[in-house]
Amino acid sequence: MYAGPVQDLIDELGRLPGVGPKSAQRIAFHLLKVPTDDALRLSRAIVQAKERVTFCTRCFNLAEGQECSICADDRRDPSVICVVEESRDIVAVEKTGEFRGRYHVLQGAISPIEGIGPDQLRVKELLARLEPEGVQEVILCTNPNIEGEATAMYLGRLLKPLGVKVTRIASGLPVGGDLEYADELTLGRALEGRREVDAG
Repeated sequence: MYAGPVQDLIDELGRLPGVGPKSAQRIAFHLLKVPTDDALRLSRAIVQAKERVTFCTRCFNLAEGQECSICADDRRDPSVICVVEESRDIVAVEKTGEFRGRYHVLQGAISPIEGIGPDQLRVKELLARLEPEGVQEVILCTNPNIEGEATAMYLGRLLKPLGVKVTRIASGLPVGGDLEYADELTLGRALEGRREVDAG
């Protein structure tokens, strides 16, 4: 539809997750309009990220060396591992300020529709960490969707016989939400994950 380089740019942008044909076209035209320095700065940032960022050899989080900053931090509790699907999930957990252990990034979730099974995830690497690191608890912090639940159930069945405590994050109602608007599954989870009221 467009001249070669323009169409190539649109096509490449369209391959990014969550970017449809219209968005790809809009981004491409924006990049062509901005000053050359701005476009080059973006391209340099992409090249640098690809050249310098790898995956942590221990937990598979993003890292600029062998280990990520969390694994390299001696103040973290190595006996508790929080298992997440992607590196961006670590950022969400870290923002809470509630977790002081280490992480393990699966780099996905079990999804038969997409042809992703346990062998495509970092499950073997998780199991290999348990004994050497003296892990006592594994927190399954996968997404509360079909793929995340399937992954958590699979890991739970795998880990339980190994003598580690296996827990799953609670899921339920958001703070500030109204009961009448909650779906049955969310409300059911909230009831399941109820805890005693501290009257002190």
